[in-house]
Amino acid sequence: MAEIILEGITKRYPDGALAVKDVNLDIADGEFVILVGPSGCGKSTTLNMIAGLEDITEGTLRIGDQVVNDKAPKDRDIAMVFQSYALYPHMSVRDNMGFALRLAKTEKATIRSKVEEAARILDLTEHLDRKPANLSGGQRQRVAMGRAIVRSPKAFLMDEPLSNLDAKLRVQMRTQISRLQQRLGTTTVYVTHDQTEAMTLGDRVVVLRNGVVQQIGSPQHLYDEPRNLFVAGFIGSPAMNFLHADLQDNVLRTSLGDLPLDDRTRQALERQNAPRELIIGFRPEDFEDASLVDMGRASSTFTFTATVDVLESVGSDVYTYFTEEAGRAVSAELDEIAADSGVQDTGAQSHQIVTRLSAATHAREGRPIELWLDVARGHIFEPGTGVNLTHPEHIDRD
Repeated sequence: MAEIILEGITKRYPDGALAVKDVNLDIADGEFVILVGPSGCGKSTTLNMIAGLEDITEGTLRIGDQVVNDKAPKDRDIAMVFQSYALYPHMSVRDNMGFALRLAKTEKATIRSKVEEAARILDLTEHLDRKPANLSGGQRQRVAMGRAIVRSPKAFLMDEPLSNLDAKLRVQMRTQISRLQQRLGTTTVYVTHDQTEAMTLGDRVVVLRNGVVQQIGSPQHLYDEPRNLFVAGFIGSPAMNFLHADLQDNVLRTSLGDLPLDDRTRQALERQNAPRELIIGFRPEDFEDASLVDMGRASSTFTFTATVDVLESVGSDVYTYFTEEAGRAVSAELDEIAADSGVQDTGAQSHQIVTRLSAATHAREGRPIELWLDVARGHIFEPGTGVNLTHPEHIDRD
């Protein structure tokens, strides 16, 4: 095991295209770090530079106490797990898992011991003599992971290893990968396009956009305190709702109504000379059926009426969707997120708001409902820069 340190890592291609810019990241020994972002953000390129599959244009990469910029992949003592299982179809599970050790001329007894131990950890013991064609997708992915485990590397590098699995298997494999990493304690860097994986797997998450690190932190920290509009919109499922807002007379005028500002938020906006036109964002759980809220104890008493277009009950919660014709927030960051998620491809022109309500809600499709909104939980962004003006680094300043 070893720490991985990236100091000013940059990747520039011969044609001048910049794939990754000035990434600084210290990954502790045994830490599980997730690289996440939209397609083309540089996450796989960063992983490939750690692996030695891509040359580093600028910066220094350390694995353990060694600078490895010029070391070949085989000399970095890392193991990779790819989206493709890359198993040899003519070999048994046992032979696939032990192949790298055989190439390294490891003793047969040692190979057998390591393969059987990895198979036990991954619940593959009864499949050791089968061929990959006789395994399920999840089992094949576990074989690929076993092949990495037997090498006892300093670090695991995983590039979207679950994307070929169906939804149910992805959930099961997420749990297995998390348990496995905790058990082995091996430093792990994991690339994913799925922010749900990022939120459920990693000790820390690195959000990338256009090759630039946007924010690094624990999953909960990124969810609760996004530093900018891009992180706020990318992290969370369902995504944060965004509205255009005009700052006037200490209230934010939105299509939902005039939202009052508490003193701390108002003072923070004044300190930063916030522009008049802003973007405000609310998570789906910031809403509730007004009939279920004790207004005397609520942090705010803002309510509004909306007509439910679609209602989705998931047992413990109810998601409602309603259309807000006016007030759509516009920014390059939000357009990029919409394009990456495929929302733009649906051709939808209206702006939809999603709320997560208690299962006891009286909401019904096609009917109006009075909704309560916890205004104090909103995040306010400057449209031009995307900066979160209500991030603690701004709002808690003396």
